[in-house]
Amino acid sequence: MAGSEVKADLWLKDYITPWDVYEHGVTKILACQKTAYQEMHIVETGTYGKALVLDGKWQSCTGDEFLYHEPLVHPAAICHGAPKNALILGGGEGATLREVLRWKTLERALMVDIDGEVVEACKKHLTEMHRGAFDDPRVEVKIADAIAVLDRMEERWDTIVSDLSDPIEEGPSYRLFTQEYFQKLREVLAPGGYLVVQAGPTSPGEIQMHARLVKTLKTVFPYVVSYSSPVPTFAGAWGFALCSDRAIETRPDPDEIDRLLAEKTTGGLRGLDGITYLGLLQTPIHIRRAIAQADRIYTLAEPPKFGNSYVAPSSEPETIDRFNPISINSIS
Repeated sequence: MAGSEVKADLWLKDYITPWDVYEHGVTKILACQKTAYQEMHIVETGTYGKALVLDGKWQSCTGDEFLYHEPLVHPAAICHGAPKNALILGGGEGATLREVLRWKTLERALMVDIDGEVVEACKKHLTEMHRGAFDDPRVEVKIADAIAVLDRMEERWDTIVSDLSDPIEEGPSYRLFTQEYFQKLREVLAPGGYLVVQAGPTSPGEIQMHARLVKTLKTVFPYVVSYSSPVPTFAGAWGFALCSDRAIETRPDPDEIDRLLAEKTTGGLRGLDGITYLGLLQTPIHIRRAIAQADRIYTLAEPPKFGNSYVAPSSEPETIDRFNPISINSIS
């Protein structure tokens, strides 16, 4: 592109690996602060609109977030068929909440997020994402530590969505990608309920974390399905894990799914229908092989390891699971 065509004066660097950087052209900074838990930016970009960035990592962007949030939320609800309540862990932008509320059968949604400053900033600056979901009378928002809430929880949930930021050791989430955490989720999942976990990238060079997360989940749940969705602002495919104590139908009839969505939701989905859902559940062979070969279970004693150094998985898999530098100077 000719220099005269470049409109951005600021560029936000998102390190994919030590050798791969995705730079997002920033046209405006809407919010920038260090909260009690993490570094937060809310920015406008030239291509994909407004975005939330936590600890230097892209969380979601208004231009393509539907490719993340629709696959995150709806497979669990589709499998259940008529969820009456939903628990969301994380999801500060409110887009996960927005998607949960599409289900006409839903009577109650509880969202738990540790960082109230992020939630308030998203309410103010990311209305395109939450679309007023925080004001829905079915919604309760708790600003609290997820593990503390789960330890006291007696309610059981038809669907649970674990939509947490990447488990950076310096950040608030790393404990929430462990066997102990997933066991707590199973304890509060209603019989026949479904859990979805955002489970990291599934591109070949980054798949180690996803494979280990799925292997960890399989020690807790009898049925786990890995699936992915392409998200351009993540520079690749993003993985999820669908979990239950009931068998998961991976070859559904697309027409039946379309009828279910038409009957049970308010509509408006941009990226998911029956054919798309069928395709999501066909796990590619490179992902199946990576899961079969995964060599670790994540526990509180041995959680995912992230940091400012990286050792390639092929040479030292025990050191770092995913490169994730934290830099307040990411915008340059």
